[in-house]
Amino acid sequence: MTRRRGRSAAGRAVLTVVTAFGVLAGAALAGAAPAGAAPAGSALAPGVAYRQFDLPAAAGTTHAHLLTVDLGNPRVRVDLLHPGAVAERATVSHMANAARALAGVNGDFFDITETQHPGVDPTGASVGPAVAHGRVLKAAVPDGQRFGPALPPGTDTEDVLGVGTDHRARLDRLALTGSVTTPAGRLPLEGLNQYALPENSVGAYTSGWGGASRARAVCGTDTNRGAGCGAQAYEVTVRRGRVAAVAGAPGSGAIPAGTTVLLGREAGARELRELAVGDRVSVTHRLVGRASRVPYAFALGGFPVLRGGEPLAGLDDTTSAVRTAVGFTDGGRRLLILALDGAVAYRSGLTVAEEATAMRSLGATDAFNLDGGGSTEMVTRAAGAPAVTVRNHPSGGAERPVANGVGVFATG
Repeated sequence: MTRRRGRSAAGRAVLTVVTAFGVLAGAALAGAAPAGAAPAGSALAPGVAYRQFDLPAAAGTTHAHLLTVDLGNPRVRVDLLHPGAVAERATVSHMANAARALAGVNGDFFDITETQHPGVDPTGASVGPAVAHGRVLKAAVPDGQRFGPALPPGTDTEDVLGVGTDHRARLDRLALTGSVTTPAGRLPLEGLNQYALPENSVGAYTSGWGGASRARAVCGTDTNRGAGCGAQAYEVTVRRGRVAAVAGAPGSGAIPAGTTVLLGREAGARELRELAVGDRVSVTHRLVGRASRVPYAFALGGFPVLRGGEPLAGLDDTTSAVRTAVGFTDGGRRLLILALDGAVAYRSGLTVAEEATAMRSLGATDAFNLDGGGSTEMVTRAAGAPAVTVRNHPSGGAERPVANGVGVFATG
């Protein structure tokens, strides 16, 4: 790799781009971040600060935008930004404005394209688990069905960054546990509002899924996202504890509140075919943390890059890209939210290994990689402003609709 030695005049004079929800502000050189501590920056609210600065990297200098969030401040919190349904997408600025967030960044990787499955539309749903306002929205797809760069060794799609009801951030894994009780017995529930179900399983879809088709859920395998779509699929609609309808293929359309659609593939489809309209059925599901028993107020997927102050083994150290990361320090009481700039002068970005090192240099003990490239975006709201401002330049030239994000909120 070659290292850039400076910026051209054209690189300095980045044009300001106006969007429907804010302004893509030009990134001015703000000085290097001090090692061992996050830059203080300018206060957006008590407990929340923003700063931008340059970061050296093997592929050339990149530019960083950083939010520091004091979770120990009772007037500050973070939560999931989402479009209102799992299978929908919206820009970070739209989601932040709708939620009246003070600031935010993009979140998890998501089902963005289905070129390997002709006739099947991408759902836009995220890869990993998602919890918003303490409510479970979805569980993780199988590892082989994920979108995004290769996972570091020892990690999987159940990995999350979350903030518990104790206002502390953690890295954890959220596993789905649930069951479907039928007149013939109990079946394991292995999916919840997911764009891909495990082979031979039964998954549940609720009003939180949205109106998108569920056809993608029976495509691919546990090890190959691009494999074909299963010929064996069956749906059962459960309303008020009884089977209200059955269908021989995945359906679409909004699911009413209080209704659950069960979708089975392969062996799961054969189990559901035993049910008839009128049969009594009950469905239970929850996400269980492996590292903490504290309930999560907020959680989203991605993958860890830093634990206990040490980068994970096997992190990619060759592919540089624009990236988004969230880290924490002080026992999870302080968040560090990083988004790189996608302007031409800085687009070389960081490798995942460099990202982990950068987060550690800012003071993080633990850090988590989120979606990057054209999805990377940070927004902030000025005092009294009706809309947020996009702080970095999205590398695609405009905001990309994404599945979810991390929202920062401050009251008073």
